[in-house]
Amino acid sequence: MRDGKIDELMFVEGLRLCEEALRSGVQIESAIYSDEIARKERAARLITELAQACDHVAEVSESLLATVSYTKTPQGIILIAKRPDSGRAVLESSERSALVVVLHHLNNPVNVGAILRSAEAAGASGVIATANTSDPFSPKALRGAMGSAFRLPIWVGPTFAETLSWCAERRIQTVCADLNAKTSYVDLDWTAPRALILGSESTGLTAEEVSMASEAIKIPMHGEVESLNVAAAATIVLYEAARQRGRA
Repeated sequence: MRDGKIDELMFVEGLRLCEEALRSGVQIESAIYSDEIARKERAARLITELAQACDHVAEVSESLLATVSYTKTPQGIILIAKRPDSGRAVLESSERSALVVVLHHLNNPVNVGAILRSAEAAGASGVIATANTSDPFSPKALRGAMGSAFRLPIWVGPTFAETLSWCAERRIQTVCADLNAKTSYVDLDWTAPRALILGSESTGLTAEEVSMASEAIKIPMHGEVESLNVAAAATIVLYEAARQRGRA
């Protein structure tokens, strides 16, 4: 490694995701790929580009690659790359009108990744992952985000109170997703600066956390369904915000 510490790095696996990392300008420290994938034209082009982008590129056998892979079926190519900056200053540098997604105590990295992908697609200005939320730059979250984690401004690690304080300082209205809310998500004005707060998959937000936010919204449901997957709920609300803002 050139200058990175281990906790400043991320593990990027798979042809498509490695292409996204390179395209997004991620600083790549090293790359390994299997002799089998190197025979494919698309992979060969990527390998050539990687050799120009970083100092350490190596070909190994498929069986050796499998010993370090995070997936059951090796994806043929792996990068070790520097994590994008993920402090509060990254969010503060965004020039877009605030539409922030706050992930509070989400513990499933697949959901975290899926929400990042929807957030970028819907035009969100950034994401906050509070303390004890699954790492947005973990291998599973990166696969779910499919490149969005490389491009979205993400602030990792603040407390819930710190997040609310940051929003208040910038006059960003905080909106909790809550099953007991009386306001439908379509009845809220999403053209104003907003931060959508999503709680954990199993318990959601506490009553105290909901009371600390500016607003609470719900997604009306039919039948016997009690709740939606948090990533699905986030996508529905974010696209309503995008519709109101003229982006969808």
